[in-house]
Amino acid sequence: MKKVLLVDYSAYITLKVLGPFLRVLPRGFSLFLGRRIGDLVWLLDSRHRLVAYANIRQALGDKLSPRCLTQITRKFYRNFGQNIIEIFFIPAIDSAYIKKYISFEGLEHIEEAFKQGKGIIFVSVHAGSWELSSIICSNLGIPFSLLVRDQRYPRLERLLNSYRSEKGCRFIQRENQLREIIRALKNNESIGMSLDQGGFAGERVNFFDKEASMASGAVKLALKYDAPIIPTFYVRVKGPYIKTIIAPAYRVKRGDDPQADVQYNLQELVRIFEKFIRQYPQEYLWTYKIWKHGRARRILILSDAKTGHLRQSEAVARAIENIYLKRGIRAETGAVEVRFKSGFSKLAFMAGSVLSGKYNCQGCLGCFTGFLDKETCRSLSAARPDVIISCGFSLSAVNFILSRENNAKSICIMRPGILSTRRFDAVLIPRHDDPPRRKNIALTEGALNIIDEAYLKEQSQALLAAGDTRFDAGALYLGLLLGGDTRNFSLEPETVKTVVAQLKEAAEGINAYLLVTSSRRTPAAVEKFLKEELADYPRCRLLVIASEKNPAYAVGGILALSKCVVVSPESISMVSEAASSGRPVLVFKSRVDNRHSAFLHNLADKEYIHLVEAERISSAIRGLWTQNPVNAVLNDSKNIEEFLAGRL
Repeated sequence: MKKVLLVDYSAYITLKVLGPFLRVLPRGFSLFLGRRIGDLVWLLDSRHRLVAYANIRQALGDKLSPRCLTQITRKFYRNFGQNIIEIFFIPAIDSAYIKKYISFEGLEHIEEAFKQGKGIIFVSVHAGSWELSSIICSNLGIPFSLLVRDQRYPRLERLLNSYRSEKGCRFIQRENQLREIIRALKNNESIGMSLDQGGFAGERVNFFDKEASMASGAVKLALKYDAPIIPTFYVRVKGPYIKTIIAPAYRVKRGDDPQADVQYNLQELVRIFEKFIRQYPQEYLWTYKIWKHGRARRILILSDAKTGHLRQSEAVARAIENIYLKRGIRAETGAVEVRFKSGFSKLAFMAGSVLSGKYNCQGCLGCFTGFLDKETCRSLSAARPDVIISCGFSLSAVNFILSRENNAKSICIMRPGILSTRRFDAVLIPRHDDPPRRKNIALTEGALNIIDEAYLKEQSQALLAAGDTRFDAGALYLGLLLGGDTRNFSLEPETVKTVVAQLKEAAEGINAYLLVTSSRRTPAAVEKFLKEELADYPRCRLLVIASEKNPAYAVGGILALSKCVVVSPESISMVSEAASSGRPVLVFKSRVDNRHSAFLHNLADKEYIHLVEAERISSAIRGLWTQNPVNAVLNDSKNIEEFLAGRL
């Protein structure tokens, strides 16, 4: 409130004090000052410049390069500076000024529309020198009233309205608004209304291929009173010279559904203004959040082709979709696999990303063309996301730069490498990585995933439909998920032999069957042993050798069908997925690094998993069957959804 009052008083005093001085200066020189003010604002007002550029990119980026978009942004600011200066001219504007500086295209459309005797509804958007529009219309020699809404700055608005009134402009205020509008139309007069900035209560239509809220009042009036609508657009030709474009009268179309009629006709009018804006993009007011009240959002997942990372990103995307759904917003999620030209390009890109800033990375994308392959560059350049999600430090810099280009929310999973976590809107880091405590950082117990009962049911149906296993509804199943070698871990064949022997013993003891899968990291020697030991074992109903055939439903299907799951310890993603399934999870002990050890012991302490020696798996399974304990279910996704709800 204090900020609004300060701006209101400051603008009021500036207009009163500087107005007389600027009005005596040559018009060309005053507008030269306006352009320089625009340049200064472009340089200093980085926050709004980011919004303006991203909006222009959303509207026109499918046909123009980042360099062209930057040039349009700068031209917009120069025009904006001139528009501000022209506000000071209002008390000096008269018919001579309009005759000298204002030209008209399509005046004949006004005369033709008045002949119908239904009045005229002039509609415009916030483009060109819109503050002069009411003065221009009032001096056309036609009966004209401007529909006004309450403004944030009452003192400034009262002063401007007093200037407009002195120039013959009539206003229709909010009180008695409908009565005055009806009277004007019945008397074959004209009224002026704006079409854009519909706010929360506006009608949602497509505006440059994205849903935006537009004001529907003009369309509703035209449908009810059969008044023609005349779209108008204002273009600065040069300096003080302005062209007023008056389009042919638009006659509303009617059908059987009144609401559909409003939607259809409003969309048609918006398309008319889209054509004007495409032709004169520097004229439109790009600095407000045009698509804020639209009920559609685009989520982009950046993928490094690692399945575990992709699953975590999908889990976050699903949480965001749920958040938007609760707000009545539909979300569309897509993914782009990010490929670097070489391993050196990846390292160089990550190292150079420290030089990227919140505002200095818009309008370039030169780093993309230099380090990413052509297909990746094409896909990222074409993307218009509202939210960007990445997992792993190798993609964090791409996330940051692309989010700045689109003014999108940036969500980073895991530590963002050498970039500061402060650069992202939200960072999701596992507890065992000991992250810093900041407002934009949320802790997870494990790796995020999309495991829930609906997903498990879907995966089990896919597994059974594939015919890879014969499932008996009344039988017990034990699952085995084996990972493989990593930089700090080796899956020893002797350990696997012990695990398989223990599972066989348990299966015989409780009359259960085995469902087994390896991973693409599983050593060849271990895969060979699995085939020799289990391929013909009658109690093994499923054996997946991932290097030969790796169906996407294997892990989810095994988790869904099993009453107990045994997992190797090296994969944080695989252990987390098992712990999220609601099944008892046994992780056999083996030598892992300190990070993995902290992760496993944290989950074990919270009873999400049971850490057991390989030699004790059989007795541990029998103990679970005897004791039938209540199993804790890892559910990071719920906590993450609550965290992200406050940041979107």
